[in-house]
Amino acid sequence: MELLKELCESSGIPGREERIRKIVRRELEPIVDEITVDSMGNMLCIKKNPGATKLMIAAHMDEIGFVVSHIEEKGWIRIVALGGHDPRNMVAQHVRVCADEGDLTGILYPGIKPPHIQNPEDRNKKLEVKDFIVDLGLSGDEAKDKIQIGTPVTLERNFIELGECVSCKAMDNRVAVYIMIKAMQNAEKYGFETYAVATSQEEIGLRGATTSAFGINPDVGICLDTTLATDTPGVSDREKITELGAGTAIKIFDSSAIQHPKLVKFLQDLADKREISWQHEILPRGGTDSAAIQKSRSGVPVATISTPTRYIHSSVETINKSDLKGSVDLMTAFIEEGHQADLDLV
Repeated sequence: MELLKELCESSGIPGREERIRKIVRRELEPIVDEITVDSMGNMLCIKKNPGATKLMIAAHMDEIGFVVSHIEEKGWIRIVALGGHDPRNMVAQHVRVCADEGDLTGILYPGIKPPHIQNPEDRNKKLEVKDFIVDLGLSGDEAKDKIQIGTPVTLERNFIELGECVSCKAMDNRVAVYIMIKAMQNAEKYGFETYAVATSQEEIGLRGATTSAFGINPDVGICLDTTLATDTPGVSDREKITELGAGTAIKIFDSSAIQHPKLVKFLQDLADKREISWQHEILPRGGTDSAAIQKSRSGVPVATISTPTRYIHSSVETINKSDLKGSVDLMTAFIEEGHQADLDLV
């Protein structure tokens, strides 16, 4: 769990994933033949197998976050969001402001009256991201001296283990980066020429996967991501997407991409063969890098291995350790045997 802890606790908003790239390079450089970084910040880790079917694995590095947009005279930091935030999850959070001279810890809080002096109109106000400020405990001059406009800001939360689960910020999608690294390290053979790609800027529109897929021109793509674990109060059985502890999830479709049916079936059969617990995933709203790969050039068959996650897009995203192991094992198995899949739709 130490690698996952390091990945989750590190900061990396869309377009500023350099800290995550350093970890990926350290872990995969000993086992791949070539590592390149493109102009979008995607890191391509290539295990060569000339003449073999070309596999692209996509695991996005970025997390939802903010950038500094304005510093007020009293030192309040105004921010704009990168990625999808629910303001209800933002109240009273610690954040990390990634300044050039070193990280600073701040408090994220909406610019509203304390409850004790609110009137009914104040209490009924719906919070928006633009209402929030970051309090660094600095004067305006001190803040302006240390912080530049455009400085990245991320949620700050320690990685913890609770029962059979682990929780932290940025499980979406450092879990997938972890799975990709571990699968590449664990594979005993490589049936493909394998491109393990730590993609950039997924949270703002699948941008890194779009350009890297075009450049690689893969024969097949596997996306690694989190998905909603909806085994929590307030969600009916018919709305259930996945649940913690029931296994890795094999996506059928989401609102961005219908997964290749034969590839989905191959993954299901492979999981059964390897005695890996799995569950179906249908996500009515939301998408992954699989959509970008699928629509690249003349089209690519894709599938997605998802790790069920509670409280997505919050600072306490939570996964089950057995589901995580299942995702690693299934990705490892596909690296070894996936080249045998029949992808003909005729």
